[in-house]
Amino acid sequence: MNTRAAPQTFDPAATTHATPVTVAYGDGIGPEIMSASLRILKAAGAAIAIEPIEIGEAVYKAGHASGIPPEAWETIRRNKVLFKAPITTPQGGGYKSLNVTMRKALGLFANVRPCTAYAPFVPTLHPAMDVVVVRENEEDLYAGIEHRQTDDVVQCLKLITRPGCERIARYAFEYARANGRKKVTCFTKDNIMKLTDGLFRRVFEEVAAEYPEIATEHMIIDIGAARLAASPQHFDVILTGNLYGDIVSDIAAEIAGSVGLAPSANIGPHGAMFEAIHGSAPDIAGRDVANPSGLLLAGVMMLVHIGQGAVAARIHNAWKRTIEDGILTADLARGASAREGVAAVVGTRAFADAVIARLGEMPRTLAPVAYADAAPLPVPEAAPRVPARKELVGVDVFVHAADIAPDALAERLAACAEGLFDLTMITSRGVKVWPQGLPETALVDHWRARFKSKPGLALNKAMIARLLGRMAEAGIDFVKTEQLYLFDGKPGFALGQGE
Repeated sequence: MNTRAAPQTFDPAATTHATPVTVAYGDGIGPEIMSASLRILKAAGAAIAIEPIEIGEAVYKAGHASGIPPEAWETIRRNKVLFKAPITTPQGGGYKSLNVTMRKALGLFANVRPCTAYAPFVPTLHPAMDVVVVRENEEDLYAGIEHRQTDDVVQCLKLITRPGCERIARYAFEYARANGRKKVTCFTKDNIMKLTDGLFRRVFEEVAAEYPEIATEHMIIDIGAARLAASPQHFDVILTGNLYGDIVSDIAAEIAGSVGLAPSANIGPHGAMFEAIHGSAPDIAGRDVANPSGLLLAGVMMLVHIGQGAVAARIHNAWKRTIEDGILTADLARGASAREGVAAVVGTRAFADAVIARLGEMPRTLAPVAYADAAPLPVPEAAPRVPARKELVGVDVFVHAADIAPDALAERLAACAEGLFDLTMITSRGVKVWPQGLPETALVDHWRARFKSKPGLALNKAMIARLLGRMAEAGIDFVKTEQLYLFDGKPGFALGQGE
């Protein structure tokens, strides 16, 4: 069954100073909820000129591995605003996430996800919850750089950059300042990942000093997530990395009432993308039962971004009045079935009709919203920095070797290093197994051998090449190297046990 709705376009001549907006109708329930959302935006007087594009599942299957054809890229880059319904990434076949691709390719470094409770009309244990998650959107483990190195071991590289940390931290504080937020909390795991997450926290604290009027705190991600689940009222703006932010924002949205209500903005210096955070739900596609609220509220964020705050507030207040009046889609009605006040359980189209009927009305119980017709929040750039003094002091060589004891492997490796390096340590999965390893440590076929430069000997890369040449001649299968540097005299690498 073809569930795709006919694209709706606005006549630019019928609007004043219409802002061009690229629209992707998406897959699954996407066409239904996008059509409903656009009807509401149009009825509210949004001055936007729609230019539809085709992306997603059909494009993947037509042979575009990225899920987006070249002409769609051109449209997005020209209009600089994308309103996107959920898409489906086909299973298997090496298809990459289109969302991740678009965020990174377009430089959409900041992901902003408001998570607000609408109690008592949307059931929640935390009726006062009002948290915004600001997630770094381009790096971390989502760089997608993975390798299989041995029979037993695969790796994923976690890339964190100082410019990326600085830009997202400053954006979080600018967002807090512009929206009257009082506190920014940073989530990391810097007690374990001292270099990557350590950099994120360090830059957060540096940037925080520029905003003395905003309270700050740092929490380790595990206890922070637990505290968020138990006491979300403790938080205001949460700043965190890509993977943590993806997880934490879904938790926060569900705590607030439903992931299905949560909107998302992806902001960059060259454009912005607005979407719901939920998926394409193909199991209910074409049945006129999907809740368009997440996408509609993303449309509200889009209107604020393009300077149409009055229209955004008109829509948001009408939406609040609709749920106050008990006009609910099936997903919300299930949670509210035991509560009095459910006036009607309606489908996607009827819900949109109900919101349109209430345009111009204000909520009676929920707090009304007001948005200024302001320019978009400035996108910060990282400050230029003086390069550090960089000194090569060693190399970590990762080795594939099965059925060998650490002592025997150390003997072979030390013979290759003679006259060039000192072999100082061998680890397995980050745990030191030579020298003085413990017999209880579980071993795999993947080893890290740390070679340090000999005292008084200036190390260069040609010496590393000779070391690797000797290892190749000895039949040692090295699968990766990481050079060890001091930056301004401080180690730019994690120290092992005893170092």
